Amino acid sequence: MGVPDDGLPAEAFAPVRPAYGSGSLADLLPSLSAVLGVPGTADVIGIGQHLDGVDRVGVLLVDGLGAYQLGLASSHAPVLADLAAGGGGFAGRLTSGFPSTTPVSLVTLGTGVTPGAHGVLGFSVRQPDGRVLNHIFWGNDPDPLLWQPVPTRFSTAADAGVAVTVVTRPEFEGSGLTVSANRGAVFVGASEGAEVAERMLAALSAGGPALVYGYFRDLDRAGHEDGVNAPTWQTAARDVNAVLDRLVHGLPPRSALLVVADHGQMNIPPAGHFDMADIPELREGVAGVAGEPRVRYLYCADGARDDVMATWRGVFQDRAWVRTREQVIDEGWFGAVPTEHRDRIGEIVVMCQGRTVALATGWEPPVVASLVAHHGSVTAAEMTIPLLLAR
Repeated sequence: MGVPDDGLPAEAFAPVRPAYGSGSLADLLPSLSAVLGVPGTADVIGIGQHLDGVDRVGVLLVDGLGAYQLGLASSHAPVLADLAAGGGGFAGRLTSGFPSTTPVSLVTLGTGVTPGAHGVLGFSVRQPDGRVLNHIFWGNDPDPLLWQPVPTRFSTAADAGVAVTVVTRPEFEGSGLTVSANRGAVFVGASEGAEVAERMLAALSAGGPALVYGYFRDLDRAGHEDGVNAPTWQTAARDVNAVLDRLVHGLPPRSALLVVADHGQMNIPPAGHFDMADIPELREGVAGVAGEPRVRYLYCADGARDDVMATWRGVFQDRAWVRTREQVIDEGWFGAVPTEHRDRIGEIVVMCQGRTVALATGWEPPVVASLVAHHGSVTAAEMTIPLLLAR
């Protein structure tokens, strides 16, 4: 069975480095904090020039709405199309951090620091005791205040007198990821798109300086399960439009809305699947596996790293960058990584290129092999995200 046409141009497969300090997801909340008058912050992305007279800011994160998905989504979402064309006053781009995946991006946004600094360094990583931590299914082990010790920008804004609210799915309350990314904000549960919009508007209407963050996941889920531009994805794009329509037309005075994403996506055909379960040599010398299909972390048996590197490079050729942990850190993909966070990253980091995934059936749930759209690696399709204004 074929996969849907996601319409990606050749340029979408070029590598993009995170623009830490000038135009990344880590720079958004510090810049908005500066606009809202939080001491010790700076507007490094220059968003304040578009927010004159604004003291209430909403940020809606649409999971999976990368910059290279805007065209397809806009054909089903006229409000989104208008914002993408600059009709709300500004339309630009940021980069995600690396890896370009949801838990890394949510904590990068919430803390305003690079992944290396906050320590949530992948979809899943290995803990010191050898267990794998999936950051999406994370309760209180390890303690999120210890695993991710950096104060969030929600906390610092609240300390400065800004009313701070997070609107997301109710089942996320108190999770390790929520505590890591959103602590310091008032948590408001909202299951459906209409609830997200109404509860964001209610928080923006309360009076006084406010920072309100909302999260909408449906587009990403449809992409994973059925592919970008599948009928279910198109329906999810229409749902995004309904959320935006209510938000944009319901904004109270002195408020603005910014629409952003955590990453993009690309469809991967079966021919691009390299599964450790099917290729025995990929398992040789590997003691542990984490990460995700587009960025695979390998933890090696004693003395096996060089042989594992050679094997994976031989199998993948130009379809993946196979690098040591030290190489990837030195190249700056995570930002600076303190000693206590380094071992969370795989000894070997496999960064897939083109339409390729490194599956690990047997180490991860079997459903992963059935997913159509993926993200996590360094291509423009995955790393480049929109920053759209409405006011």
